Amino acid sequence: MENFIKLMLAFGIGLLLVLLAMPKVIPFLHKMKFGQVEREEGLESHKKKGGTPTMGGVVFVLAAVIAAFVVNYKNITNPNLILITIVLVGYSLIGFIDDALIILKHQNEGLKAWQKFLMQAILAVGCYLYLENFVPGFTTEVTIPIVKVNIDFGWFYAVLVFIMFTGESNGVNLSDGLDGLATGLSMVAIAPFIIYAIMIKDYTIASYATAMVGALLGFMYFNYHPARIFMGDVGSLGLGGFLAILAILTKQELLLIVVGGVFLMETLSVIIQVVSFKTRGKRVFKMAPIHHHFEMLGWSEQQVTISFWFIGFICGIIAIVIGVM
Repeated sequence: MENFIKLMLAFGIGLLLVLLAMPKVIPFLHKMKFGQVEREEGLESHKKKGGTPTMGGVVFVLAAVIAAFVVNYKNITNPNLILITIVLVGYSLIGFIDDALIILKHQNEGLKAWQKFLMQAILAVGCYLYLENFVPGFTTEVTIPIVKVNIDFGWFYAVLVFIMFTGESNGVNLSDGLDGLATGLSMVAIAPFIIYAIMIKDYTIASYATAMVGALLGFMYFNYHPARIFMGDVGSLGLGGFLAILAILTKQELLLIVVGGVFLMETLSVIIQVVSFKTRGKRVFKMAPIHHHFEMLGWSEQQVTISFWFIGFICGIIAIVIGVM
């Protein structure tokens, strides 16, 4: 019962902090002219979003961190609590720099791809070293779902960590193209890890995850169509790193692929589009990421968002079923 209260309290604090802060943050960002810069080659229907405040991810990231530390005040030196915070804040900081450069330049280009990749790589390596040296019981073994066979990845586990962090952070980032899309998908993707954490009786991880779900639910109120604020890279990169570290700490590394099925779909659509255009001179999709493809087919923004949420929900259910088997 105590643990259940802890989870609900984390959820409630995260939700309340965002609901209280956002009405003050949105006017402030408007005043500072921290607005979204839309691509010139983007959809015409999205051009009107230019100027909408961005970097809203700062609010839900801070809300989740505060909520997690409040409910875990008796054990704030917990290695998992510290590591999740390092990852969440670290990847959010990379996104913050990217967003700030876009705003300052008044064009849709922030950090260079290699700069962003390098920062993500350095943080991923740092997290692996922290896992190896400070997290009790850490192992480089990976469990194959369903068959429950453990395989020791050895040194390659460090490579896996790098792939998980960079892949997931960029996947969430690519999904953040429609009002409420990345926010809803992230809530659905985090939910299975709450269950995985409870299964291993780690309520520090579980409470951090519920704090983030609460914070995202509060953010959704302002981010759903028509969005009054966007999360920006500060939010999307932070969420991607957050999902990856949850998978690592709950030892459900491979199920991250299933949980983040929509994020994977978005990433693959961009890769396929680029490879096809460079090798064949032809596009596979009308526009990538794939959510824009459906918009160009005539789907409304809300139709695409809700449909992708539903797919994400199904992926989450499948991941939970596989995880508890």
